[in-house]
Amino acid sequence: MIIERSQKKLLTQRIESEPRQFIQVLYGPRQVGKTTLAWQFMESTKLPVHFASADLVASGQSSWISQQWETARIKLRQSEEKEAVLIIDEIQKIGNWSEAVKREWDGDTAQRQSLKVVLLGSSRLLLQQGLTESLAGRFETIFIGHWSYREMKEAFDFTPDQYVWFGGYPGAATLINDEERWRRYITDSLIETSISKDILMLTRVDKPALMKRLFELGCGYSGQILSYTKILGQLQDAGNTTTLAHYLRLLDTAGLLGGLEKYSPEMVRRRASIPKFQVHNTALMSAQQQHSFQEIAANPSKWGRWVESAIGACLLNHTRTDAINLFYWREGNHEVDFVLEHKGKVIGLEIKSGHTEHASGMAAFEQQCKPDKVLLIGNSGIPWQEFLELEPLELFA
Repeated sequence: MIIERSQKKLLTQRIESEPRQFIQVLYGPRQVGKTTLAWQFMESTKLPVHFASADLVASGQSSWISQQWETARIKLRQSEEKEAVLIIDEIQKIGNWSEAVKREWDGDTAQRQSLKVVLLGSSRLLLQQGLTESLAGRFETIFIGHWSYREMKEAFDFTPDQYVWFGGYPGAATLINDEERWRRYITDSLIETSISKDILMLTRVDKPALMKRLFELGCGYSGQILSYTKILGQLQDAGNTTTLAHYLRLLDTAGLLGGLEKYSPEMVRRRASIPKFQVHNTALMSAQQQHSFQEIAANPSKWGRWVESAIGACLLNHTRTDAINLFYWREGNHEVDFVLEHKGKVIGLEIKSGHTEHASGMAAFEQQCKPDKVLLIGNSGIPWQEFLELEPLELFA
């Protein structure tokens, strides 16, 4: 069973109900359902649709885009409908794709052709390499993020513990009873493919081995604060901190690993802060563990790291859609796990999934930063199982 995500309703509304005005761009990490979303739309719409994937097309064949466009125009002319839809998947695989799309789109606009266009891409690198330059003013974006606990529960009957360990990849959900097979799928089909196709093929990386090691290290330290100098010591590589910061940004754009900044009312101090590693999906850290789900779940201190990372991953995904900024806070020995900022309001979150729930950092954070509220996620506060079902914007009500 695959559920229909909320973005399908938004996509359908923009295509069927609104006039042809913008190219619709669906982007997000691999294996979160972008192509499935497009197919669900195709099955439900009455408009003629031409779907094409650039996955196996040579990168230099920008003429391929024009060929697909002409096929969609033919379908429009042959149909009794007044509009048609062209959907191109993995558009970023074509070199100079944005120039070809601009030429065809502007040509249809001049000829008053009612051909609506949907482009699908695997990462925010898509936006950085074409959309904001050649197609400025001609597109809207819809972010398709990792699946939430609520979605995995509805579609695959996941428990909260299963979601914390196995994460939010729908394609891997049927493999969780064979953990070794599940690990291989996450490692080979998701991690390796995301790094090789969504980063290394789209941007210059002088030290790919260093970036891969940074990813592995970041997953191992998800939820922990580690300076770039210490990271270099762990990696034993002759790189520099600027290179590491750049690679971490690339991993973030691919929906793999982010680095949270320290919260401070002063923006300059935020940018100069030591990063806190945060995976976008806990499956990425679980798949690289030698220990099993049952072994980690039976160890309260280790399990607490997974719970915190699952909550952090949930919050990180919502920063893409809900205009929420996500940080951490630390001064001396006092620390708050996450700080949310939305429309000038600030909320501190401390995660305590075990029996010990002393949170001295919250008092220090309240005193120094004067947030609108602080919340404890744990047995004496909001149970973490319930928090995973919340929409973060609800906290600001």
